[in-house]
Amino acid sequence: MQQRIRPGSSLTRISSLLTCVLLWLCLAIPVKAAEPVQVEVTGVEGDVLTNVRQALTLPPGLVQEGKADREWLERFVRQAGGKVRSALEPFGYYNARINTALEGAGEGTYTLRVVVEPGEPVRLTEVRVEVTGPGRGEEPLRAMAAAFPLRSGDVLLQQRYEEAKGALKSLAQGLGYLDADFSIHEIRIDEKKAAARIALRLDTGKRYYFDGVRIEGAPDYPEKFLRRFLTVRPGEVFSYTRLGETQLNFTNSERFREVVVTPERQESVDQKVPLLVKLKPAPRRLLRPGIGYGTDTGGRLVVRYRDLNMLHLGHELDTTLYIAERLQGLAADYTIPDPRDVKSSTKVRLNLQREDVTTYVSRLASLEFDRNRSFGKGKLGTAYVRLQQEDYTIGTQQSSARLVLPGMRFAMDRYDNPVRPAKGYRYALDVHGTHQYLGSDTALLQVIAEGSCLLPLPWRLSLHPRGRVGITVLSDPLTDLPPSLRFFAGGDQSVRGYSYQSLGPKNAAGQVVGGRHLLTTSVELERALFTAWGLSAFYDVGNAFDSFTNVRLFQGAGVGVHYYTAVGAINVYLARQIGVANPAFRVHVTMGFEL
Repeated sequence: MQQRIRPGSSLTRISSLLTCVLLWLCLAIPVKAAEPVQVEVTGVEGDVLTNVRQALTLPPGLVQEGKADREWLERFVRQAGGKVRSALEPFGYYNARINTALEGAGEGTYTLRVVVEPGEPVRLTEVRVEVTGPGRGEEPLRAMAAAFPLRSGDVLLQQRYEEAKGALKSLAQGLGYLDADFSIHEIRIDEKKAAARIALRLDTGKRYYFDGVRIEGAPDYPEKFLRRFLTVRPGEVFSYTRLGETQLNFTNSERFREVVVTPERQESVDQKVPLLVKLKPAPRRLLRPGIGYGTDTGGRLVVRYRDLNMLHLGHELDTTLYIAERLQGLAADYTIPDPRDVKSSTKVRLNLQREDVTTYVSRLASLEFDRNRSFGKGKLGTAYVRLQQEDYTIGTQQSSARLVLPGMRFAMDRYDNPVRPAKGYRYALDVHGTHQYLGSDTALLQVIAEGSCLLPLPWRLSLHPRGRVGITVLSDPLTDLPPSLRFFAGGDQSVRGYSYQSLGPKNAAGQVVGGRHLLTTSVELERALFTAWGLSAFYDVGNAFDSFTNVRLFQGAGVGVHYYTAVGAINVYLARQIGVANPAFRVHVTMGFEL
């Protein structure tokens, strides 16, 4: 049944009000005044049209206070044909017909009409690219010359020609032929026949090699320590890539505020180039307080002290004092750099901490000796021995554990940006164990594997799956294992929707006491907003358990808001438990910054 609207009804009044508002908005929107000079181009499209439009950009000053200078405009119109012709030539059009006309529309407005008949593009009839000189036998140079991207029959594209020409010369210089240059570089064009020929001859010149390296500006650091950052050796083929790696090594050490690596070609003898490295040291001692908050730890205060040149040997001391509602402690690392490899080191680590969470209270003191070795970019292997004493209360049990724990770790990470990465991955494997023969109170073998990746998707979306697996082979009862070696689930980095360390096997009293094994996984879909914000939806699943034949996995899902700063992200998650009788919501917050 159709309802009739009576005059004066509330719906009619609302409709009239909305009409008035819309009319007011339309009247309130300022109408952009017409430009005094319009440029219309016909006859070309795509990249060619874009290039023509750029060539016809009005010069500054031609239009002032909304009015065009007529005399200057007429001079610009006379030049327009030549500008358009130059804009067409990079695309192979050398026989174009161009008509320009200036039309006045009154009230000081003009239209410049440009009609282009590009004609047939110039095509190549011959392409000859050769390499001469001592480097003519280099396979990479021969291959690039043979694969020159312009061939007979192709349209002459100048930009592609210049790019290929520059790439060939750069390759030669990258192979150590620093004097490489073109003795012949010609494009001969027959405009009447719409034909062209290319002739390129690259003369490599002699090959250059690295000579000695002189380092200036850092007298407080030992010479031997500074030379570990060098990626060049005397007698090696000269390479600008190696120079960049050397500069990056010095910069990433955080010990120098300025690094300049200069090849002194004017000092070269017999094609051997010495290097000069100029350094300006940064402050060696750094004290940084910080504050933050995490749902797992509560509010926290962190004070970090670093000395980057202990004993004037290049050794590093890194200490962190952290005070939070549920975690307090002191961690100190003393790092002795490897004399040959910039990414390898020996480290002594002291850790004193007290952790008080819902499921347990732990007081731990450990001393760890690490030998770190780099296996390439982003790859680090570690052999370690940890001496640990832990007193703990878990459930109704009060006990202590003494452990001598040898182990090995391997980790690899590769992300495109450390602050807000768009793609990348990370994985890590930790295997450790102990026995009473080593002086420990218990015997076990434990394997922990974890990994995550970041996959870019269309529409500024990204997919972030991650997972963690832990397996314990224990010959003694679980009660002999301290909380630091048991597995729990729940919290910001585990199954969101549940509190920190609240998931796992329970004792007879219903208290969570942790388990031998762990399995957690998560998938998160994020949409980037603006330059520093993001929204995400996630799903988590996992638990700690004692037997793979009796596994119960808890689930959580929700949404997150992210704000990215220069020192890390601020994340707020709203998570809901799934698959339980009375599901609860929980807010997870992680944030922190240095003052």
